[in-house]
Amino acid sequence: MPCRTNHFHATFTTVRHILASIAIAVVSTAAPQIHAQTPSMGFTQLPQPDGGKVTVFYPSTGVETEVKQGPFSLSWASNGPPVKGNSHLIVISHGSGGSPWVHTDLARTLVQRGFTVALPQHHGDNYQDPAEPGPPSWRKRPQEVSKAIDIVAGYAPLAVHLSFDSIGVFGGSAGGHTALSLAGGEWSDWRFRDHCEKNIEYDFSSCVGFTTLLHGNWLDGLKIWIAKRIIASRFSNETVHRDFDPRIKAAVAMVPFAADFAPESLAQPKTALGLVVAAKDVNQIPRFHAEAILNACRPNCEVVMNLPEGSHGAMLSPLPPLAPGSIGSYLLSDPPSFDRARTIPELNSRIADFFIRHLLAREETPEKAPTQHQ
Repeated sequence: MPCRTNHFHATFTTVRHILASIAIAVVSTAAPQIHAQTPSMGFTQLPQPDGGKVTVFYPSTGVETEVKQGPFSLSWASNGPPVKGNSHLIVISHGSGGSPWVHTDLARTLVQRGFTVALPQHHGDNYQDPAEPGPPSWRKRPQEVSKAIDIVAGYAPLAVHLSFDSIGVFGGSAGGHTALSLAGGEWSDWRFRDHCEKNIEYDFSSCVGFTTLLHGNWLDGLKIWIAKRIIASRFSNETVHRDFDPRIKAAVAMVPFAADFAPESLAQPKTALGLVVAAKDVNQIPRFHAEAILNACRPNCEVVMNLPEGSHGAMLSPLPPLAPGSIGSYLLSDPPSFDRARTIPELNSRIADFFIRHLLAREETPEKAPTQHQ
């Protein structure tokens, strides 16, 4: 009897599965196929108190149109209707003298993955006003990122779709310095001065910027002497800068200026921390900057991507036109061996993956409640 019962049960189960399969097939044939539609990239700009603008890209149902911004041909839905994405905001801190436009490819990847992306205009260190690059800008940048978060939070059409307790930050070069600051890094003017005093011959453009290069001739000694005297007179302040915004939970620093950080301050970052290293970066030599931070923070940080053929310009996409023979061309042009068409989409995807793992996963894993001693 037990055998007959089991046989009947097995037969009934088989028949039930067959009937269910037929029903599914009929419904699938009759009903139209519904696919998730990739959102367009919405665009708006919000005023900053200092007269600048926070540029915001976001998931939208609007129709994109081609837009010219300087030398760039871009596309977005200007003031398009926002739609709910994954509820998370990413703030991008542009590089020294930078603009929002050189980060639009990364912004698009992030928007397609559901993020809203905000790019503050760093006062005195942007493409419209490059008057105060270096440490004077680095002191203000973390607060400008925090203010950008406040500005987006105060803009109802976007804020209604966002949560502001788990935010990501990405930055390259000077923007990478911003990201490391917001991850808990501590830096000072005197560390910048000390680095340049010891290593200026090897890391010249990090100390001097886009003003001149060393050419291996008799003028090099004069350039180094002048640069050291200016740096020593301007950057002797020993104040240690500490910046933290508890809303920021993940940071990616790409080819960052980092030689002025106390490495031990990033041994246990206050946020999830990822770094992007470009081995052929001649603007921020990796051993003084990104690799020095990695050596300090491992295993509590990670390499988002290592670019063995990448230069400093890999952080920019689209890459601006660079005049042949110019300082910008030397510092930012891709090496001939760098496959930009293949590498940059992979890089952008990995950055998006990092933020999804460290921001969205937080919602699925309850955090341990802090004790009174924490």
